[in-house]
Parts: sequence; C-alpha cells; structure tokens
Amino acid sequence: MPSHDARIIRGAAIPTAVAGLIAAVIATFVVGTKGLIGALAAVLLVMAFFSFGQVALDRLTRNNPQILMAAALLVYTTQILLVAVVLAVFKNTTLFDTKVFGFTLLGCALIWTGFQVRGAMKAKIYYVEPEPRDDKPKSGRQP
Repeated sequence: MPSHDARIIRGAAIPTAVAGLIAAVIATFVVGTKGLIGALAAVLLVMAFFSFGQVALDRLTRNNPQILMAAALLVYTTQILLVAVVLAVFKNTTLFDTKVFGFTLLGCALIWTGFQVRGAMKAKIYYVEPEPRDDKPKSGRQP
C-alpha cells in the first residue's frame, strides 16, 4: 500500500475513533450498557468496512489506474450495501440499543467519508504522470 493511502486511512480512522468514543460515552450515560455496546459495534463496523474498502480500492487500481473512478464507486456502493445488510440483520436485536447503533453508524460513516476526502485532497496525488522536462534547446544553437 502506498504511503499516501496509509496517511488517508489514518487521517480518517483517528477522527472516526475519537467521534466513536465520544458517542460511546454519551450513549453509556444516556442509555446504559446496551448503548455502549451499540456505539462500539457501530464504530468497529464503520472502521472495518471503510478501511477494508480503501485497501480493496488500492488493490483494484494498482495495475490499472484508469479504472479508479469506477472502482471507487463500486467499492463505496458495496460498503453502503453491506452496512444496509448489517442494519437489516440487527434490526430487532436485543444485544444493544439499535437507535444508538444507527446514529453512531451514520455519524461515523459521515466523519470517515469527510476526512477521507480531506486526506485525498491534501495528498496531492498526480492523476497524470508528468513527463520529464528537457531544458536543452532543440537546435544546435545556443540562445
């Protein structure tokens, strides 16, 4: 994995983890233990899905960078669909508070996406390989 991708993941994971811990503390005081479990499950789910998505995107585009946009859309759509499946599976669970889980999941997903975009914008990754400049004059004459 290129170093800029690792920086992007770190730049998104740290704020997401901080927001998740804040959500877990608030959920513990408001709802109790089930709120804590729901918030922590949501944070772990977002961090796992979105970091694996970045790794998958890196693998998909390593040898064929021309498909970056299509691969990014495919990966993001797959992540959101998997989150929807998890929400549907745990819809009526009593293991944790589902409202806390849902709100924490939404908040952390938005924070991850925002900071991932910020990291990608600051990474200054070339989307076109620059050609080396030849400063020598074309003719045999000196200017």
